[in-house]
Amino acid sequence: MRPGSEAELCEAVRAAAAAGRGLRVAGTGHSFTPLCATDGTLVSLDDWQGVVAIDPARRQATVRGGTKLHALGEPLLAAGLAMPNLGDVDVQALAGAVSTGTHGTGPGLRNVSSQVVGARLVLATGDVLALDAEREPERLAAARVALGLLGVLAELRLQLVPAYRLHERIWRTGIEECLADLARDVAATRHYEFWWYPHKDYAERKALAVTEAEPESVAGRKGERIDWSARVLPSVRELRFNEMEYSVPAASGPECFRALRERMRSRWPDVVWPIEYRTLAADSAWLSTAHRRDSVAISLHQDARLDPDAFFADCEPLFVEHGGRPHWGKLHTRKAGDLAALYPEWSRFQSLRRELDPRGVFANAYLRELLGFE
Repeated sequence: MRPGSEAELCEAVRAAAAAGRGLRVAGTGHSFTPLCATDGTLVSLDDWQGVVAIDPARRQATVRGGTKLHALGEPLLAAGLAMPNLGDVDVQALAGAVSTGTHGTGPGLRNVSSQVVGARLVLATGDVLALDAEREPERLAAARVALGLLGVLAELRLQLVPAYRLHERIWRTGIEECLADLARDVAATRHYEFWWYPHKDYAERKALAVTEAEPESVAGRKGERIDWSARVLPSVRELRFNEMEYSVPAASGPECFRALRERMRSRWPDVVWPIEYRTLAADSAWLSTAHRRDSVAISLHQDARLDPDAFFADCEPLFVEHGGRPHWGKLHTRKAGDLAALYPEWSRFQSLRRELDPRGVFANAYLRELLGFE
């Protein structure tokens, strides 16, 4: 089903609830977990996209939930604005990126959901709940990263920043040199990350700094470019893979990475896909992987043509030992009993879910098991 208006979206929810069916919303299918699976009604928001309004004075934009992230950069730039941060790809629908805690990198930068200061949430009754950061801060904090369990994010109001250019530098070094420089590089750079390639034991390092320089000033320099933020932050991902990602407390990041590196070198020498290492500032969303703690997000990858289960299962305990929270859209084996201890607002989220959707219209089998409810 592809509603083309908020009224049609509300009617789709009412019809599913009246028929006793579940309803899930699909974005672009970027998640590796079955968040959108349903034997009921599957809704696509592909016909519900676009920027509704831009308020340059308040540096805010109201955007429909189905809008793809890659479609936001140019309209915002035309108004002299930009999103503070993006993930490393921009194919996702905005509502999906918000709902799963999608993030980029930067020690002072929070995930995409933290940019949401208002929303229109279609409830299980088909009614619309208007959320605002000033009037409904608690409910908005719950709805920012909610896996679609509280309702459908029909519209989102984003808090933006003035448009900015980024100077990107990518270079390779040995991994020990990378780790020796890590604290300095993270502290000195707005966006910093690295990939460790196990087959040659080197790091590909990437730093992005805000600049007022023109793109032509780095023309011809290998591994460097300058452009507006929305054109620099996303990367192109053409190869298919499976992924596991955990966010660990920032202080545990280097130790956790070293443990993963040692395990891969000793037990999984045939895995050639890299580990990705990124930073993430604490935020207030109840189910955010960075809730109340600065974090390091570490990602494992495996070729999509190969079974990743044994490799991921052998590495996952290392994330757990370091207090890791799994990314909601990426592969993991944690269940409700494990997760409840990791999220201070877990019980409050469950209570709000029961209040807003007592019949579980927005649940599916996977989410019922993941969150531990009937």
